[in-house]
Amino acid sequence: MFQGNPFERLKQLFKQTDLDRYDPERGQAFQRLFVAPTCAIFMAFIVHTGKLPPDTAQFAQVLYGGYLVLAILLFYWIVKRPGIDPSRRILAMLLDYSGIAFSLAIGGEYFLPIFAALVWVTVGYGMRYGVRYLFLATGFALVSIAATTVSSVYWRSHPYVVVTLTLIILMVPAYLQGLLQRLHQAYREALDANTAKSRFLAQASHDLRQPLHAISMFTWCLREENLGSRERNLVEDIDRSLESVSRLFQSLLDVSTLDSGSVTSNPETICVADLFDDIARHNMSAAQWEGVNLRIRRPGIFVKTDPALLATILQNLVGNAIKYAPNNSVLVGCRRHGRTASIVVLDQGQGIAAEHLPHLFDEFYQVKERGSRHVEGVGLGLSIVKRLSKLLGLTVSIRSNLGRGTSVTLSGLEVVSGITEPGVESRSYVSGALAGCKVLLIEDSRDVLHATAMMMQSWGCEVQTELGMPKELGDWDLVVSDYDLGDGMTGGDCILALRRHIPALPALIMTGHDIDRVAAETEQQIPVMAKPVKPSALKKMMLSLTSQNAEQAPFPLTTE
Repeated sequence: MFQGNPFERLKQLFKQTDLDRYDPERGQAFQRLFVAPTCAIFMAFIVHTGKLPPDTAQFAQVLYGGYLVLAILLFYWIVKRPGIDPSRRILAMLLDYSGIAFSLAIGGEYFLPIFAALVWVTVGYGMRYGVRYLFLATGFALVSIAATTVSSVYWRSHPYVVVTLTLIILMVPAYLQGLLQRLHQAYREALDANTAKSRFLAQASHDLRQPLHAISMFTWCLREENLGSRERNLVEDIDRSLESVSRLFQSLLDVSTLDSGSVTSNPETICVADLFDDIARHNMSAAQWEGVNLRIRRPGIFVKTDPALLATILQNLVGNAIKYAPNNSVLVGCRRHGRTASIVVLDQGQGIAAEHLPHLFDEFYQVKERGSRHVEGVGLGLSIVKRLSKLLGLTVSIRSNLGRGTSVTLSGLEVVSGITEPGVESRSYVSGALAGCKVLLIEDSRDVLHATAMMMQSWGCEVQTELGMPKELGDWDLVVSDYDLGDGMTGGDCILALRRHIPALPALIMTGHDIDRVAAETEQQIPVMAKPVKPSALKKMMLSLTSQNAEQAPFPLTTE
């Protein structure tokens, strides 16, 4: 379970590194290890002052030793088998309350301060595990007071003390129960509000992606016409604006996906150089528009991580660097540190003032200075980077100097040997022409349907357009479908129905939703592309699917 030398194993045993996954039961068990020694020391002090006979103290020390042994075993049980175990929690209650009752009974008036531990333990169970455990702990506390009263002469001779302590043990949990109920109600309301926000962001992103996708297709068709230089520059300006809006909606969709808790890490062995090449290709146009010299240092390093999540992190970092360093240089590199590696994105922009650095990873935070140029975006990129880095077990840090630039370092990547699945990491898409390719295009939006069909026809495709499931079968080479088709029908359902009649029919889904969720909900291995789709990426995917080597040359199942 634990690796390293004995000191490191002991350190890992007691340390909880992930605060977001803090185990309250383990924390309580760790505190319990100090209770018995503390009580034993206090008992020795009382004996030293002559308040208790030595034979009673020796008997108590033996019982405290037994308590400590049981506490160690319980702690080891929790470490080896973490998680919710009601029977183990009840066993821990029996151990705690029996130890407290014994101390109160044997110590008499000198151990009355132990009653504070009784209240603390009772409140702690309620705060850690909820109202039901608070009621159960209160019952155990009352039984402890009753047992102490029966077995202690001092307690029996001071009934008013017993009544006072009993009222305390009833009133404090009762007040705490009301606070917990209000706290849980506020938590549920905050959770509902956050869920509503995530749904709104996801739906708004999806609905706005549809017209953006159509505009992107129309723009491509315009570019293919015989335009003058002025008209071509206007088309380039439209394309640049579309790219900016597309990045904004991708950020909104990433946030809603993270808030939903559906993002999981699927580690693979990847080549960092190939990843850098993809990032460079994706950002080359944006770098040219901003006058940025984007430089990539391709390392010969392989790491084990989730390639899609790491690509999202790097895309946000490189995109930020390009936006904030116009007419300057941006460098992307990788450094190895023994068994780990770090990726560095360095820009020579204006830099960031020190007072802004602690807030850069907050959602919607943007650096605004008097007279500074407007930078597109809503301040979500770095918050997405922070959350995805934590999900991958990585750390991200920022250093910046005004007037000199900013560097962002992503640390903790696990270096592995360069073994990849053949044909996946470094394969190139099959080139060729789409002239004469018979495409079934299914899209419930007429504007998107018309724009996409025009673009495919400009590539030489023979396109049959449908708003839903076609009524008659055709001799198609490829199906390209939207995901949401209305009336409870999805693109995956439609493709599955068509493949019952044409088993080897190549197919592709385009969607404005989260592509990982769509891919997971699709029963068959169908590639998914996120809208707005870049025409060049769509053409490349169509060439891959319709090529004769498509079955031997695997393609990515999700493409942003």
